[in-house]
Amino acid sequence: MTLSLELVEHIAELARLELTDEERSRYRQQLSEILAYFEELQAVNTDDISPTAGMQSATNMLRPDEIIAGLGIEDILRNAPDDTDRQFRVPPVFE
Repeated sequence: MTLSLELVEHIAELARLELTDEERSRYRQQLSEILAYFEELQAVNTDDISPTAGMQSATNMLRPDEIIAGLGIEDILRNAPDDTDRQFRVPPVFE
C-alpha cells in the first residue's frame, strides 16, 4: 500500500507535526513500507494456532500479604545526617 502525500500530511496534522517537503516524502516511503509489511503479516495463515499459543500459564506470582512490624523512629533517624524533634532536618530550599 502506497500512501499519498495528502494522507501523510493528514497524519502529521493529527500528530501536530510540522514537516518539510523532504520529511513528507521520506515519511510517505517509510510508512508505506511499514503498511506493506503488515499486509505480508496478514497473509500468514493462523487458523490452526490458538490465540494464546505463546503465553505461559497465568498464575499469581505474588507473595501473600503479611503484616509485619515497621521500623521504629530511632532506626529510621539513625542514618539521618541531622534530625531535630524526631524529624529529618534538611537545609532550606528557598533563601
